[in-house]
Amino acid sequence: MTSSRPTSQASILLIAFLSLALGAAGARAQNATPAPVVPPPIDRDDNPSAARPPGPQRGPAATLDRLFERLAAAKDEAEAKGIANLIQRRWARSGSDTADLLMTRAQTALRGKQTELAIELLDRVISLEPGWAEAWNQRANALFLAGDPIRSLLDIGEALKREPRHYGAMMGLGTILRQQGDDKRAMVAFRRALEIYPQLEAIKDAVESLKVEVDGRDA
Repeated sequence: MTSSRPTSQASILLIAFLSLALGAAGARAQNATPAPVVPPPIDRDDNPSAARPPGPQRGPAATLDRLFERLAAAKDEAEAKGIANLIQRRWARSGSDTADLLMTRAQTALRGKQTELAIELLDRVISLEPGWAEAWNQRANALFLAGDPIRSLLDIGEALKREPRHYGAMMGLGTILRQQGDDKRAMVAFRRALEIYPQLEAIKDAVESLKVEVDGRDA
């Protein structure tokens, strides 16, 4: 996709706002009380009959917390990918059958390069489930593909408000900031994503490609 560098004051303020929001998201994630690490032998949410340990760590949110702890501690790419798949399966659930069906149709439209249709479907998803981080992230992807990086940035901000650990949204933020020539803030976004998912090669590559330009320039 080809995009021009935004020159309006509104665009500059938007990028500054998103950078501040990214910092706040990182602080919230780091200051959160960590859940006990209990590596489950199975995906308990997908097997409700499985025994659950007693205590306050029950529920989808606590399961996600444990998965993110395991993701950060994964020893290799294969282990991390398996954990990331479980995280993404949870992100993909809205709690509404209608919203989930519309999301599936939107993703099918995107794969078929029907970007405008995908955006229309995702508009409906967000109106039904405005608290669903993945809906905002998917619409951000669609808007980016449609050549609208500014609206994509806005949706990335909404996704990160709802899920500050969304490494995919952070990668999208870094990609757009880099396209707009803001390498320093792009590096902040990529490094934050790398803290959450240290084994993801795409993030490692993004950080490495910017190191000389950003760290070398500041040295």
